[in-house]
Amino acid sequence: MAKSKRRISAAEKYLLDVKAGKINVCKRIRQLADMMLPRFEGGYKRWHFDIEKAERPVAFIERFCCSPETGKLLVLEPYEKLVIEIAFGFVDDDGLRQFQEILVVWARKNGKSSLGAAIELYMLMADGEGAPQIYNVANSKAQASLAYGIALKMVRRSKELNSKLRKGTVPDRDQDGIIFDRNSGYITVLTNQTRNLDGLNVHFCLFDEMHANTNRDQYDLIKQGMSSRRQPLLLAITTNGFERENLFDDQYDYACKILDGKIEDDRLLPLIYELDDRSEWLDEKCWVKPNPGLGTVKSWEYMKDVVNKAMQDPSFLPTVMTKDFNMPESRAAAWLTFDEAVNTEELPELPPSGKYSDIGFRYGIGGFDASDTTDLSAGKFLMKRRDDPKIYELSMYWIPEEALRKGDGYRKERDDVPYSLWEERGLLRTVPGNTVPKRVFVEWLEEIKQNYDVYTFSVGYDPWHILGTDEEQLKSYTGKDLCEAVRQGPQTLSMPGKELRAQFADNVVVDGHHPINEWCRMNVQVKSDNNANIKFVKMEGKAVHRIDGFMAELCAYVAYLRHKDEYEGVL
Repeated sequence: MAKSKRRISAAEKYLLDVKAGKINVCKRIRQLADMMLPRFEGGYKRWHFDIEKAERPVAFIERFCCSPETGKLLVLEPYEKLVIEIAFGFVDDDGLRQFQEILVVWARKNGKSSLGAAIELYMLMADGEGAPQIYNVANSKAQASLAYGIALKMVRRSKELNSKLRKGTVPDRDQDGIIFDRNSGYITVLTNQTRNLDGLNVHFCLFDEMHANTNRDQYDLIKQGMSSRRQPLLLAITTNGFERENLFDDQYDYACKILDGKIEDDRLLPLIYELDDRSEWLDEKCWVKPNPGLGTVKSWEYMKDVVNKAMQDPSFLPTVMTKDFNMPESRAAAWLTFDEAVNTEELPELPPSGKYSDIGFRYGIGGFDASDTTDLSAGKFLMKRRDDPKIYELSMYWIPEEALRKGDGYRKERDDVPYSLWEERGLLRTVPGNTVPKRVFVEWLEEIKQNYDVYTFSVGYDPWHILGTDEEQLKSYTGKDLCEAVRQGPQTLSMPGKELRAQFADNVVVDGHHPINEWCRMNVQVKSDNNANIKFVKMEGKAVHRIDGFMAELCAYVAYLRHKDEYEGVL
């Protein structure tokens, strides 16, 4: 009698297509295919693939779960069936699942919240567990409520689900939840802010956006709360994130070691969709690697828009790399393009008198970034004249003589820039010893007055490095009310920094094509917080990438903004 042909599941077909090169995926999914394909037919240790169990949650979701937006029944994509069928299909002889933990890394807008919500409804109603406790877990209540809110909308969209489930107060938690009275189960949310995390008896946990968790306490507590269940499941669906050395990095590295064959963990299923190389972000053929739903769930138009914006706006690039391509970032990105950092326009030619005052300049605004030891100290002097939209910038830098004279005179062992040549051109000054005294700033302002007949109207400075008698000297020179302490945090510098960048982009700031200014500007990176505030940092966080000139420039610009009406009134 001929052996009946084995039926192929959607998950197995997906991985066979991966193996045949029909689906463009990253290395990590190809590794998954190599690991899992032999197990569909041959089994693995004490587990085998049960196609009926694999397809049961798929059938439940496509029969009862509706899109919250359209109200139409969900039709799962092949990559979504891959997650479900592997998770639910591999069981032992008692029918208990192999996998108890799943890490799914998808880029944003690939349907992770909807899939998670649909799975938790199945786990609540149809997994055969008594009194199942289902938790939506995230770092914040707003994030944890996303999938919970989608599940609630799915219930209300479905006649069958709405007749069996209700929203109410979960007695165990004294908080809102979706309750299934037939088996005394419920779905609710947990966050790091939840007061009472004791007594958890977790059957299913949807852990959303793991990248946002800066420590693993919450994750480990959930794992401990699963210990008394027969076949619990923790599903983490997440993008990559900006915070490094956190829970996500730990779990990602652990999952990669499983796929690399370096460790063996039969309970964790890793599904990692990402670019294989950072350079692939400009290759449209590679966009599908971190976006398995591209063209169906996630639109091509959206991808083209965000990539185009990232090409034009370097500060947006980390967000795209992290959220749309699943590449690790630290929120820092090169802030200025070359064209923004460099303006080749020369400063106005001095008249025969050598006085800028004779061509319309009367007052300027100083800005200083002071160093303690080996860093550059930088001074800026911004000048405007009546009926001229440009901001003209005089610059000076100082460095300790001992720091400059080390090595070959270029300090290439540290900064790889020609300090000695800049000194010869008069762009940089050395001072004896190993520190730059703060008095050089006032002395330079006095030089500008004596040489160019332009007076200091106001000064901006970083109070962290200029304080005490040095601060009093500045105040005495400009007047206390016009001497501005510019705190170096995002709240102070974010908006002025964005305005200054717009001035760079419009070539409003003219500094005579100053090479040290341009070098410092191109070394600036920004880190963005969730409120779009930006913090200015050195490129790659390395000391050799000096940004002192830019910070002095920004201090002067903040002082200019604070006294703009008064200053322009005396031009």
